Amino acid sequence: MNLVVDMGNTRLKWAVVNNEQLVTGEPLFNQQLNEQELLKRWQHLTPPERIALACVTANDTLALVIAVAVALWPCVKIIRVNSERQSFGIINAYTPPEKLGVDRWLALVAARHFYTIPACIVDCGTAITVDLINAQGQHLGGLISSGVMMMKKSLAAGTAALAFDNTSYPLEAANFTEAAIYSGTLLAAIGLIEQVLAKQTDVLSVILTGGDAALIAPHLSVTPLVDADLVLRGLAIVAQGYAR
Repeated sequence: MNLVVDMGNTRLKWAVVNNEQLVTGEPLFNQQLNEQELLKRWQHLTPPERIALACVTANDTLALVIAVAVALWPCVKIIRVNSERQSFGIINAYTPPEKLGVDRWLALVAARHFYTIPACIVDCGTAITVDLINAQGQHLGGLISSGVMMMKKSLAAGTAALAFDNTSYPLEAANFTEAAIYSGTLLAAIGLIEQVLAKQTDVLSVILTGGDAALIAPHLSVTPLVDADLVLRGLAIVAQGYAR
């Protein structure tokens, strides 16, 4: 059994992988992350052979996860995953390759193994990342923008009177601020994805992941695949690769 852990900008997600079956555990928001919360989730697990870690957040989060893992399983093999130039069927477009966020790298690895390529992979999280991969596994580069919630928070922080709420509103011109912000930020995210897709000549699989994937997916002109665990699936592939 392997344990895979994805430390993102907002949440820590994790899963156990046994015989290629991914079973996700209860995630943790970063602000509630501490030793006790991790122990509560992990102390009754079967001791893993390997732990594969991906971290795009603060190093103290990574240090905490490693400390808890070593306390629970002193002999476990811990793999800190980084983006590579070429591996697992993916050729990285970035130079140097480690400049590509490891979450994006792992999403590409998972897309290559579990879905039809060429593909457009969109992570709808704290940031929105869009990455393209061709039929040969060549990463063609990508784009990064603020996520929907980050856009809302930026408006609230940078202006004196633009408040937002968590209510859903029709995607149309609005006559009050909260609805206008909802529509403006969501349409900005949708428009980014649509513009990327409009410039492609190949027929692509469109794969969405991240916390806002389910929010954005129904509004696209194509029917995307939504996989909330895409990065964890990539981690599972890497963890298994280290066993060979």
